[in-house]
Amino acid sequence: MRLARRGEAGFTPSGYHHLGANTGNEWAGVSGRMSVVDGSVRPRSYDFVAGRFMAKRNLGRGSIAWLEAGWAETGWAQPGRQHIYTFNTNTKTWQFYDQYLLRPGDKIWLDLRSNDGGWWSAWLWWGDRWNLLTAQRLPLGPTATVEQYVEVHVDAGRPGLLDVPPVLVDNVRLRPADGGASRLWRDDVPTLTGSDPAQREHNGGFCLDWLTRYDTWTAGDCG
Repeated sequence: MRLARRGEAGFTPSGYHHLGANTGNEWAGVSGRMSVVDGSVRPRSYDFVAGRFMAKRNLGRGSIAWLEAGWAETGWAQPGRQHIYTFNTNTKTWQFYDQYLLRPGDKIWLDLRSNDGGWWSAWLWWGDRWNLLTAQRLPLGPTATVEQYVEVHVDAGRPGLLDVPPVLVDNVRLRPADGGASRLWRDDVPTLTGSDPAQREHNGGFCLDWLTRYDTWTAGDCG
């Protein structure tokens, strides 16, 4: 890892950097595939890199409920290793699933979906079958806003340069509220990206390229 001083070229601003999109309407689930990379996350820091899907609802007055699932590399949980993880607003903690051993270059399939009675669940395709990661009763309702993001966080107390090889996300599908077959997240779906999706997005020294809006894309180092 190469460090840089604040203000110099290559310095990664501290805080959160989000690259991806969220739906402008509600769906009953999302699934897709993500590649796993080795980021220059620093041990004993609050750095992390994550590729994740999320279902969320704004409850008002600054309160948001959500369930997310993906892979992450963090500075506090076995640094240098990538983990399957979930996070939800019931427990408000990262849950790591180290029975699924990841390596850079792997590709993982994930599925978030709503179930009866207000439950939402997260699943991982592993060992030729879907494996339940978590099921949570959340105030999302049967449908929710969906996100797909690569997220980078840089420890505010340890400025420097973080490298993140581009993560490939593809085959992203949305589950309709009426229970019909999942469909590709294409540009006829109301989608919020925060920038012109026809142009390369720059955020904190990282880049996002939409290969097929919005079911196939890459995010990470701009090189």
